Amino acid sequence: MDLQHLAVKLFAVEPLGYDLNQLGAVFNRWIQARALPELLIDVADYRHVHHGPGVILIAHEAHYSLDHTAGRWGLLYKRKARVDGSPVARLAQAMSAVAKAAHKLEQETTLRFDTRAWQVSVNDRMLAPNTPETYAALQPVLVAALEPLFGAGAYTMAYAGPGRLRLIVDVDAPAAPNLAALTQRLTSTPVAA
Repeated sequence: MDLQHLAVKLFAVEPLGYDLNQLGAVFNRWIQARALPELLIDVADYRHVHHGPGVILIAHEAHYSLDHTAGRWGLLYKRKARVDGSPVARLAQAMSAVAKAAHKLEQETTLRFDTRAWQVSVNDRMLAPNTPETYAALQPVLVAALEPLFGAGAYTMAYAGPGRLRLIVDVDAPAAPNLAALTQRLTSTPVAA
């Protein structure tokens, strides 16, 4: 499976306890400082959309957003540009990007993220239709990316099931380390092919 256009969401601790009116200014500072590896371009505020994309940091290669889809806040990394490497390496890249950005947000704001609660989706219905067969093909990729982070058997995956939405898998890792430790693991762990 040629997995591209991966999206990874790291859920926030709720209630947020943060004035989201300030988030646009934070993201704009990141653009000016070139704080992330992508080419950061603009900020868009869609908080008026019920259970929508929230506040988006638009980049050439991907979008970062404090997302409120399905009524749950979280930092969402949605890759647009192709990434080289194995499917496992691509998933590790997306997880690393969202973890590093969340860690940066924790350092600069009062937002907090729950490293036990993740969501992985494939934003390409043609290459990865939302079917049980696609999920079965994706499972080994998920396992190869998640086990170095959380340990064998230290997490569960729940497939949302077939339907009109893109393929979505919720990951629960009850003993996940904090963001600083997790970011270090993502940076230092070799990725399986």
